[in-house]
Amino acid sequence: MVQRDFDFLVFIGRFQPYHNGHHAIVTEALRRSSYLVLLLGSAHRPRCTRNPWTFAEREAMVRACLSEADNRRVLVLPVMDATYNDDVWISTVQRCVAGAVAARHTQPHREPRIGLIGHSKDQSSYYLRLFPQWGSVDVPNTGSMSGAELRESIFASDTGEWEDARVSVAANSAALVPAAVLAHLSAFVRTPEFKHLREEFDFVRSYRARWAGAPHEPMFVTVDAVVVQSGHLLLVERNSRPGKGQWALPGGFVDSNETLQAAVLRELKEETRIKVPLPVLAGSIKSQGVFDDPHRSVRGRTITHAFFIQLPPDTALPKVKGDDDAAAAFWVPLAELDPERMFEDHYFIIQRTVGQMT
Repeated sequence: MVQRDFDFLVFIGRFQPYHNGHHAIVTEALRRSSYLVLLLGSAHRPRCTRNPWTFAEREAMVRACLSEADNRRVLVLPVMDATYNDDVWISTVQRCVAGAVAARHTQPHREPRIGLIGHSKDQSSYYLRLFPQWGSVDVPNTGSMSGAELRESIFASDTGEWEDARVSVAANSAALVPAAVLAHLSAFVRTPEFKHLREEFDFVRSYRARWAGAPHEPMFVTVDAVVVQSGHLLLVERNSRPGKGQWALPGGFVDSNETLQAAVLRELKEETRIKVPLPVLAGSIKSQGVFDDPHRSVRGRTITHAFFIQLPPDTALPKVKGDDDAAAAFWVPLAELDPERMFEDHYFIIQRTVGQMT
């Protein structure tokens, strides 16, 4: 019997897409452990240019690169982000690993040997220090292109036609991803999902080009309204890119001549036409918070201030109507929020803000 250093090694990543650097770590993990627990982050999120592929698609990429025998030793599980709450994310990872170990560890008389494997590339790898109860395996950098650069090469073909994109994928990715992943990417650029994301990519590229001559990278300030009444949350459907068609909090950019509170009340009224007087809305503000995840917006560094507005309970919700940048405005029961439909980090803003109600 082969003696390995670990019973289980855990590898956490977004794998957008799965590339040769990831595959080198997976190969090393299978050499050193009986089982590999592969946790795919940013699960249950809508597609965007930073997260183009679903959990199922990413799992398919990984498994297509492994032998039948190795696939039996790999457990692939989705992990949802918990932006602004590391403790919730850590707890989620711990539960996923505990479930995998309980299902596969067959020696109850002996504690399983668990380790975390990865490559400390930059600040995004800080999670490698969050699990002191497990061993650690640091894998050297293979020199492969990063996922961000790969995504850029896939979306940055000269035209939006799938054939041009397919050629771009082959030219820029053939030596950087396993052959099975290259086949997946070549098929992906023929899909309507790629077309939609390519249009998003072009919008963001054009948006950022406006600020190319600035002496410093611009930083934007926005506001969002988290309006709750009788267990319902007020949302809008976005009418413009990025995130067209996704659910979002009413909000927008702060004008140079207004306060944050004035801005959020203005945006709330403009986008939802909510039938509540401004003094009542202002008097119902319970708290506000800053949300500044560096990757929260594909448009660039954007810091938002969310205002929690809790309206008095009533048997009838205020009438709303989408206007301005909103295609529609509507009330959603809090229990029916769907993270796969939510724009940017708005689901996590809601989680954190509404948690202050209790």
